Amino acid sequence: MSFMNDFNHLKVTLEDIKSATNDFGDKPIGIGGFGKVYKGELSLPNGENKTVAFKRLDRQYGQGDVEFWKEIMMLSPYKHENLISLVGYSDDDGERILVYEYASGGSLDCKLGKTSLTWNQFLKICVGAARGLNCLHDPVDRTQPRVLHRDVKSSNILLDENLTAKISDFGLSKFGPAAHQQYTYLVTGAVGTQGYCDPMYMETGSLSKESDVYSFGVVLFEVMCGRSCFESCSNGEQNILVHKWKKCYQENGIYDIISNHLKEQMDTNICYRDSVDTFASIAYRCLNRDRKERPTMAEVVKELVMALDIQEISGDVDERNKYAELVSIAKQATTPQHDLQHRDPKHPSPITGRSRTELALILSKGIHVLKSEHVNFFYMNLE
Repeated sequence: MSFMNDFNHLKVTLEDIKSATNDFGDKPIGIGGFGKVYKGELSLPNGENKTVAFKRLDRQYGQGDVEFWKEIMMLSPYKHENLISLVGYSDDDGERILVYEYASGGSLDCKLGKTSLTWNQFLKICVGAARGLNCLHDPVDRTQPRVLHRDVKSSNILLDENLTAKISDFGLSKFGPAAHQQYTYLVTGAVGTQGYCDPMYMETGSLSKESDVYSFGVVLFEVMCGRSCFESCSNGEQNILVHKWKKCYQENGIYDIISNHLKEQMDTNICYRDSVDTFASIAYRCLNRDRKERPTMAEVVKELVMALDIQEISGDVDERNKYAELVSIAKQATTPQHDLQHRDPKHPSPITGRSRTELALILSKGIHVLKSEHVNFFYMNLE
């Protein structure tokens, strides 16, 4: 291929890889659509010894040279804390091997429902993964093509030793139109993993950045419910749970499906419940059938950060008590907009906000005191 020379600086010899993996005799640490994954220590050109993951192509799993070179092209120009880093590759002797930074924390799907992680930790993982996808959809250079991942799922979100989320597995990804174009799509054969795929993409073959948003919404529900989005049936088929989860949310039954571990944490204080409410709201919006009603990944990041901010208030008892009091104020102060038009303009109106949770969060940061002819604003320093 004519573009191979562009990546020569990433080449690793097959001999070095065999030495690091005991000639692939070591037990694989994972397996996927590309092939088996091995762990080993590699000597880099700068003299550093680095623990890495080697992903060895096995064509019997369905992928081949196209996916191999696509991963290299996709990952080389994109550097971000929340994207898995490509360390190198080898195409010696007909082999196709990709070398990545080693994510010692495993993948998110293996953490679902685990009591070893707190809601705070899960929130940080979700924020990181959302930032990684946002980098792909909206690169810093807005004239660059956006990357459409096409296989967003919990098993493709890896974690390092600090539980930093890393989006991985770009073998099915596509370059989309330039990032400055808001609503654009490609027509291509539908691929991905059952349960996570955007139904509109599956039905029409039209792929857009909103397709990744849908898949990420499924991941958010998995985190909240503490389980995979599908379950195996006795007849060998898989039962997809996404429709059930959406229905539960629509019928205000979200607390019937969230994980028991999360319920236990919610029982401790009010902040958890409002954090989960904010989290569930953005997760549900991601699953909207109408693509134009789905949020952008930038909006998803913003809402997840808000859910994290609310939850982190719970770490301090004094702050938690202040928060509970402010939530009470927010409940009383929030008035439907249609009621405001009937109020006498000479009398002060209650504070209004987009939502109880957002208003309470704003109040918890401090209420500024100003005085006008009709309205009093109060200030409390909560630091």
